[in-house]
Amino acid sequence: METIRIESANGVARIRLQRPEVRNALSDVMVAELTQALGSLPAATRVVVLSGEGPAFCAGADAQWMKRSKSFTRAENERDAATLATLFRVLDECPLPVIARVQGAALGGGSGLVAACDIAVAEEGAQFGFPEVRLGLIPAVISTFVLPRIGARAARRYFLTGERFSASQAQSLGLVHEVVKADALDSTVDRLVQELLQGGPRAQGAAKKLIRDITALSRDRAIEETIRAISEIRVSPEAQEGLGAFLEKRKPQWP
Repeated sequence: METIRIESANGVARIRLQRPEVRNALSDVMVAELTQALGSLPAATRVVVLSGEGPAFCAGADAQWMKRSKSFTRAENERDAATLATLFRVLDECPLPVIARVQGAALGGGSGLVAACDIAVAEEGAQFGFPEVRLGLIPAVISTFVLPRIGARAARRYFLTGERFSASQAQSLGLVHEVVKADALDSTVDRLVQELLQGGPRAQGAAKKLIRDITALSRDRAIEETIRAISEIRVSPEAQEGLGAFLEKRKPQWP
């Protein structure tokens, strides 16, 4: 891999954006490598941590990539955007819990990556934003993943102004779950990893799918879907082990 580094140990896959010289800006190569990495995680992986090397998490789209796209035809732009959309969809729909570890800038596509992760922890000095309109563009592809996090009202401000906002504001909007001091970032991520490792892996994947499925349904259809989902998972080997362990007052041995 040219633009990312992957380290796997003890059920945790740590994917690090590895272009600190350009603040980990997204290039077409990085998009392809991230998509590939997320789709080919080791079988023993239970949790994924996404982070960035150096002072920034991800400062958005790479300048050279944008320069090349300036001469793209509409069809070429559609293919390019579809490739980016695939990355965000693969990240969002990853059956494993994914934590974003955010420091420095998380702009444009960087904020999109944060939105597509399940849990986001940011240092106090991190900055977020959607500066696309300042380039005459729009945060189109990432909007599918950002809007469910921050809502339409906040998007009307930040999509239109392109201004940066703080980690505390990102937390109040729902883009980030926890804001901590820089020296507590890794320990907070590690604590969350340990919390996630206690859950049933198939149950966590099913819970993620349930959230995606029922938010798009009417209330009646959502109730039907939740009845189906819990009935199906209760008879699974994992649920039987989890319930048995609880009743027997022991730690579960996930199958």
